[in-house]
Amino acid sequence: MHNAQDDLLARARAWLTEDPDADTRAELARLIDTEDLAELTARFSGTLQFGTAGLRGELGAGPLRMNRSVVIRAAAGLAAYLKSQGHTDGLVVVGYDARHKSEDFARDTAAVMTGAGLRAAVLPRPLPTPVLAFAIRHLGAVAGVEVTASHNPPRDNGYKVYLGDGSQIVPPADAEIAAEIAAVRSLHDVPRPDSGWQTLGDDVLDAYLARTDAVLAENSPRTARTVYTAMHGVGKDTLLAAFARAGFPPPVLVTEQADPDPDFPTVAFPNPEEPGAMDLAFAQARATAPDLIIANDPDADRLAVAVPVGTDTAGWRMLRGDEVGALLAAHLVARGARGTFAESIVSSSLLGRIAEKAGLPYEETLTGFKWIARVENIRYGYEEALGYCVDPEGVRDKDGITAALLMTELASVLKERGRTLLDLLDDIAVEHGLHATDQLSVRVADVSLIAAAMHRLREQPPRDLAGLPVTKAEDLTRGTETLPPTDGLRYTLDGARVIVRPSGTEPKLKCYLEVVVPVAARTDLPGARAKATDLLAALKRDLSRSAGI
Repeated sequence: MHNAQDDLLARARAWLTEDPDADTRAELARLIDTEDLAELTARFSGTLQFGTAGLRGELGAGPLRMNRSVVIRAAAGLAAYLKSQGHTDGLVVVGYDARHKSEDFARDTAAVMTGAGLRAAVLPRPLPTPVLAFAIRHLGAVAGVEVTASHNPPRDNGYKVYLGDGSQIVPPADAEIAAEIAAVRSLHDVPRPDSGWQTLGDDVLDAYLARTDAVLAENSPRTARTVYTAMHGVGKDTLLAAFARAGFPPPVLVTEQADPDPDFPTVAFPNPEEPGAMDLAFAQARATAPDLIIANDPDADRLAVAVPVGTDTAGWRMLRGDEVGALLAAHLVARGARGTFAESIVSSSLLGRIAEKAGLPYEETLTGFKWIARVENIRYGYEEALGYCVDPEGVRDKDGITAALLMTELASVLKERGRTLLDLLDDIAVEHGLHATDQLSVRVADVSLIAAAMHRLREQPPRDLAGLPVTKAEDLTRGTETLPPTDGLRYTLDGARVIVRPSGTEPKLKCYLEVVVPVAARTDLPGARAKATDLLAALKRDLSRSAGI
């Protein structure tokens, strides 16, 4: 035991000698001085793993936290990978959000790229992730890095890597970059000049904003009034500029959440899907009676939408990501869009029905826009976690700014006809059947509970759920005819579907539920919704029991 403690303290002291950040040096020095072995073990019992989501974790000192030392190693590994691919002097564009340490991590990345002989360009200030994704292709870069933890808690930060096609990395690039990171022996071996990279002006942002016009139909109505929250993130200025260019009424801001604040003081989690996150937006909407509420997450690559229920403005309902996905798809079909519609396996099967009825190609991918964006000839892609790609030629990723424009255009078109987004959802349900979705999401303090639940479901798969027989049980680690292997389980039932998977970015087990209830006429909708609600509740109950969570 004594040797293990000595080894732990020795590793911490070695880390301390290399740490370039005064904040984390002071933090680690305190832990060493007080011999806080529990906290040191939590930070030094491994390394933060680089994968297809890049890096994401809690800020702090040590190899299992997000800090400048970890970021410099990641940047050095990425630079070595790019050079191994023949990009000896290629351009790497770096963007960042307004979280704690984001600007430091961006500057370190630019320095490492410059020191490795690559060219680096940093966006001028904290900007939405879609602007970085756009800039990669716009500038002909060989890669891009976005420093962001998206909608994670305030204590987190992250590091997202894109390649030259403007899409996030997928295997085997992630493993090859990870191997290069592991090969970095000492930070003293990583050249980091004090200058030599470019800080971009507003030209790239202006080019992105000019591109946002392309998502709207020429001469379409632009009358819908909105309330907007940036969720303490970086979306406000870019979204307001895009709305002004388009000629929409200026969104009414949720002022308490309008400006960047890395502490996210008004929300427990800065994610529009989390309980309470939208309360201030609802209050603003009750005061101003807009046609819809739009919300971005902190890095503005996601879009949330809420609509008034009935004539009483006190009533507002958040639309599910699958509902927004179907509405945008129906709008694009009505506008005559051509090309492939794509979604992830955890999203509603409704998109496939809409595409089939319109005679459009359709593809299903693994979870994440890194897969959706790679679909050949993609015209529109979405996933249920509030991610929508409505202009794949401009941004090969989810984009909460252009999706907000398109949704507000749709609300305007309907408003001119005396109709609402809920009316269109009713039309879609009558035409294709009511597709109702829900999610059972379990956040854990001990991640081994997730593996235990997956193991239990694999060893004892349910034979029926909610009284519906399981007609097909698939272990997605084996892959399918159309999907590469992934850690997940898919159950097909008579009139329902369930997918279970560990979250790729948070300590959560996620279960995605869908039921499909046929609808013969609009008068059948209330009964169909009641049936769907009961089925979803029963699916949650039975699945929770089967997984032991």
